[in-house]
Amino acid sequence: MAEPTQPWDEPTLPDHPAARRAIPYNPAYRPGVAPVGPRPLAPLTETIVPASRPQPPRPPLSYQMRQLRRGSEWSVLGGLFAFVCWGIWAISSRGLSLAVPVFTFILVLLVAGGVFALCRLLGRVVLERSMGRVRRGAWVSHAVTGLFLAAAGVAYLRQTEWVVETLTWLRGL
Repeated sequence: MAEPTQPWDEPTLPDHPAARRAIPYNPAYRPGVAPVGPRPLAPLTETIVPASRPQPPRPPLSYQMRQLRRGSEWSVLGGLFAFVCWGIWAISSRGLSLAVPVFTFILVLLVAGGVFALCRLLGRVVLERSMGRVRRGAWVSHAVTGLFLAAAGVAYLRQTEWVVETLTWLRGL
């Protein structure tokens, strides 16, 4: 094989008879590039959705209501404690009309409902979506709501003058 004299000169073919055969010219041929057909275009009516884990079908509403009832004794217990403490505070605040104490208790119950809904939402995001677990009840949400209502009841008792005086007297013994 004859060597090129300069780097930009093309090398000559060897004198072998097989190398002298004419190679047909193909303009689509490019060395080092695989022949791949054009990519088919998606129809404009389809929406491309990224691949994700398929979500299991939602259970029926009756099952969801049963699931919400599990652990409800914690919310009921906290609600009863808050109601009794609210009643003691409402009776001992003689200068106020009954509308103000009723409004405050309804407001506390609405906030407790918000606490419960927030706990359920956090459980859905963290447990079901992130960790892929199945929640079997709502007892943690009910327990947090019950603790909130118990704290509200203690706050009502701390605003009652004779309860605070009684506790101060008991500490002095």
